[in-house]
Amino acid sequence: MGPLDGVKVVEFAGIGPGPMCCMLLADMGATVLRIDRSANVNSDPIEPRFNTLLRGRKNVAIDLKSAAGREAALALCEQADILIEGFRPGVMERLGVGPEVVLQRNPRIVYGRMTGWGQTGPIAHTAGHDINYIALTGALHAIGTPESGPVPPLNLIGDFGGGALYMAMGALAAYIEAARSGRGQVVDTSMVEGAASLMTAAFGQLASGAFVEQRQSNRLDGGCHHYNTYETADNEHICIGSNEPQFYQLMLTTVGLGDADLPAQTDRASWPMMKAKLAAIFKTKTRAQWCELMEQQDVCFAPVLRMSEAITHAHNVARGSFVSIDEVPQPAPAPRFERTPGGISMGSAHAGEHTLEALAEWGFDADYLNELEASGAVRQR
Repeated sequence: MGPLDGVKVVEFAGIGPGPMCCMLLADMGATVLRIDRSANVNSDPIEPRFNTLLRGRKNVAIDLKSAAGREAALALCEQADILIEGFRPGVMERLGVGPEVVLQRNPRIVYGRMTGWGQTGPIAHTAGHDINYIALTGALHAIGTPESGPVPPLNLIGDFGGGALYMAMGALAAYIEAARSGRGQVVDTSMVEGAASLMTAAFGQLASGAFVEQRQSNRLDGGCHHYNTYETADNEHICIGSNEPQFYQLMLTTVGLGDADLPAQTDRASWPMMKAKLAAIFKTKTRAQWCELMEQQDVCFAPVLRMSEAITHAHNVARGSFVSIDEVPQPAPAPRFERTPGGISMGSAHAGEHTLEALAEWGFDADYLNELEASGAVRQR
């Protein structure tokens, strides 16, 4: 199932971008085995079905601080194509499962390392979160209003955009290269560098003078009237992104300003006045009324939906953009593959839920499993 059918991945349990990366790989058909901490057995921090990033893979609990547990983990890595870990620099080495050891046991493995700051550098050893990583790239400074200051864009840019997606891309690129060369390698994924990469176009605009380093002063940051959100009569919101002249003119016509004597669309000095004019117009109808008027036109329009509303929007329903797993609505696998569609093979698992079952599937014989369990090197929920 999926284009990655047959690819085997070992995931060392972490939070945020590492699990999302492995969810993406599992959604595309890879067999992903999550190695969880023995201490987490029977003490999941939240009910697994709500931890949707853990869907699609089995979970084994291994004590990596024991020699037998470490050897079991290395035996799994010998069979894997890709390894994903998200610890601070040096942790995997101290546990005895660092790149040098793993690549010696499996020279073809892709060793994916996910950190905020990267494996090296003067602050690589310090703790951080998405907000800190994107702050170092200029992204956080650019998002917000003059009144609010910088506004955290959830944890989409650092954790998931700059982290999980770049790790998935990097791991698969290295996997393709390993198929040619027979040699694996370390993929050092820094959320700072991934987030900075997402800002590439903005840096080009900055160098050309087109980007102003003041919040809400640019075309895509809420500064202009034709790429913005507006409140409606029922206190909901809609958004327009009518950047191109033909879409802009259609938008003006639709709201009743088609024949008005207006300043040029690109006249920055007029943006506040035009924003106020459009705000007054959009406040005259409800969100549903604007949807009926604009949703089928090329004005680059959409209602601003809550997550709970997005699940039932007609377009998303028609495409099956959301699915329900264990009675938890969540986004379906993306992107879509015409010939080898991905899918969700199972919901999210408890720590250690599949320890004996999964290790047997990966070739551990019954006597060895009994020995590991008796010693405490592995734990079955």
